[in-house]
Amino acid sequence: MKKIICSLIPFCCLMLFSALLIQPAKASAEEDLFYTYTYDYWGIERESPDAYAMNSVILGDDFGIGNFNAPEGMFVKDDQVYVCDTLNNRIVQFSYSNDKFNLVKVVTQVNNNGKAEAILQPYDVFVTDDNEWYIADYGNQRIVYTDENQNVIGTIYKPEDEETLNADYMFLPKKLVVDSAKRIFVQAENINKGFMEFEDGGEFVGYIGAADVQFDFIDYVYKLISTQAQREQMEAFVPTEYNNIALDSEGFIYATLSKFESDNASSSKPIRKLNAKGTDILIRNGYYEQIGDVQIGNGGGYNGSSKFADVTVLDNDCYYCLDQTRGRVFGYDFQGNMLYAFGGIGYRQGCFKYPVAIESLGDSLLILDRELGMVTQMTLTEYGTLINKALDTYKIGEYDISADYWRSVLKLNGNYDLAYIGIGRSLLRQDRFEEAMEYFKLKLDYKNYSKAYKLYRKERIEDNVKYVFIIFVALVLIVFIKNTVKKIRREVSEE
Repeated sequence: MKKIICSLIPFCCLMLFSALLIQPAKASAEEDLFYTYTYDYWGIERESPDAYAMNSVILGDDFGIGNFNAPEGMFVKDDQVYVCDTLNNRIVQFSYSNDKFNLVKVVTQVNNNGKAEAILQPYDVFVTDDNEWYIADYGNQRIVYTDENQNVIGTIYKPEDEETLNADYMFLPKKLVVDSAKRIFVQAENINKGFMEFEDGGEFVGYIGAADVQFDFIDYVYKLISTQAQREQMEAFVPTEYNNIALDSEGFIYATLSKFESDNASSSKPIRKLNAKGTDILIRNGYYEQIGDVQIGNGGGYNGSSKFADVTVLDNDCYYCLDQTRGRVFGYDFQGNMLYAFGGIGYRQGCFKYPVAIESLGDSLLILDRELGMVTQMTLTEYGTLINKALDTYKIGEYDISADYWRSVLKLNGNYDLAYIGIGRSLLRQDRFEEAMEYFKLKLDYKNYSKAYKLYRKERIEDNVKYVFIIFVALVLIVFIKNTVKKIRREVSEE
């Protein structure tokens, strides 16, 4: 017996040593995974496969230009990436090809009629289709626009508008976009009337998209009964400020709100889509409003609701909102359904410390982190690609192909509610109403179920109306014949 035990000791030691060698590899593999989730009808967080995985990061030092210093803005046009390296007073342009970023140039000044003028604390940049640069030159309190060689075309300073701007107001542009008509929409600091709008020549037009006033009813009543001195000491009821702006492919403005009550995020509508009149036309047909996290925890020192810092819109009208509270990215489709959420606060791959900007680049998302001074590239996984293809094909009317993609999604994640709803929507568009009703009923999508049921009922009535008509005619004939027979019998009996 002792010989057997002694012979087993080396074997056990070898197994233990092997386990120690294997364990770090397992831990390393787990570190490469990202936590992706969505919410079901009941508001329960459901883990899902990763829709995006980290591909690479952009650090200024990797290109020999020194690290970024508190970058605030980023813009992507085709395969060109522009980073506003704010405290380094420069804009850095990269190109992207063959899965690799290349430095194009570093812009620190503009040429104004032969005079070099330094850029100071640029917060944002927008590049048009004809390669004109519009720069939110925060430190110089202006917007300057140039050609691709940084020759100044025009400059916008503080508007002369005594009705809305005080004499001591400082024009501090932070974010901007330019539409196809060269109208410039600007989010400026300490402006709560909406976005400032300028014509192509720089003329100030006014404001667009003023956010709704948020106020407390009790405070409002108290103001009514207060003295003038007491009212002056109370906080004024003013519209909420926007904090970022983006354009979709059709020229609609997507905007994010910076401040709202944490327990009133839904009614505050922190993400909005504005038409030419400044009216919010964002579709909200999902289980929940587009507010980020539905269930709000207070762990890890992060409190309150999600607060969106930026938004980017894909060509298929899906959009991604960047949450600054917990460093997460929330994806939504064109109907307002939450696709997935991922990311977090931390130093792990795929996490962020203080994200400030998000842009799409091909099948990737770029997230700019101000505190870490870097850009993170997140690329679609197989799971995310299938979801995007399902939405793309549905958008262009290929409903049967869209349903097939959703079925492939279900093979990877059988708990994904939107896949069932997506199949139902595809069936609905193919006039397969009864089948669509089953999918909507399965995931408690009452809006689409009601729509499918009405169409199904209409179809059934139309299919059976001829039989109803035949029965009605038959009944009329039977009654007529019956009455005629009775009449004839009565006349015969009277004779």
